[in-house]
Amino acid sequence: MAIITLTTDFGDKDYFAGATKGAIYTELPDAKIVDISHAVSPFNILEAAYIIQNAYSSFPKGSIHIIGIDSEINKENKHIALKLDDHYFICANNGIMSMLCSEITPEKIVEINIHDKIQSSFPVLDVFVKVACHIARGGTLEVIGKTISKIRPIRNVLPYVNDEKSQIIGSVIYVDNYGNVVTNIKRSFFETIQKGRPFEISARNHKFKKIYLKYSDIVNFDVPEEKRHDEGRGMVVFNSGNFLEIALYKSNSATVGSASTLMGLSLMDTVSVNFITKPLLHTM
Repeated sequence: MAIITLTTDFGDKDYFAGATKGAIYTELPDAKIVDISHAVSPFNILEAAYIIQNAYSSFPKGSIHIIGIDSEINKENKHIALKLDDHYFICANNGIMSMLCSEITPEKIVEINIHDKIQSSFPVLDVFVKVACHIARGGTLEVIGKTISKIRPIRNVLPYVNDEKSQIIGSVIYVDNYGNVVTNIKRSFFETIQKGRPFEISARNHKFKKIYLKYSDIVNFDVPEEKRHDEGRGMVVFNSGNFLEIALYKSNSATVGSASTLMGLSLMDTVSVNFITKPLLHTM
């Protein structure tokens, strides 16, 4: 039996997540359900896209991922199911999948068309669960939808690069549980534009000239522990998803603060990278 994952903005207070699981178990008593997150900010498509992109590949091939964000159907917000990287995704066609599809081409996309058979005001439970269980039983996508070739894009998925390739302008797309600020600048993209040049990263009035590979790299372990003052220091890392992240070492909003609170950074704020080209030396 395939694993079915849930990523939603349902939170923990309401019955929505529990009811969705109950509906899956009603159809598939032996189902394996995994909660990726129910704490996505309400209707935050970029947050959901970032979470699912970094979580799905840890699951076995053939896993089915229900993404319940902004899923109410209307003429501008259809439902889709797609097969990508040997995984299945069920969501609204509202841009959630465009971050993943910008890197991996889907094997198949269908626009779900079983709504005339279902009366629903709760599409995640009534529609997405039906589709997920159909796929889990070995059903094909063509049975539950018509094939389409494109999905709706989302703004600010990719950073901007100027014509001179001297600057990247990115956006904050996620703030994690520690208050670390994640941008839409991926390491591979950064290095392709950088070409070994020195750089300066600017976020509001904060500037950084070094990117660490892990958080503890900021610590000089040759200095006695009692003389270190690293907690709360600002830094930039490529995080576990290989996104450029602005962080505080061992950040804690209750004590040393966080990158989000102390630097005043929030979703969609601009983060720029300026590459420094050394002037040519002219000889007489």
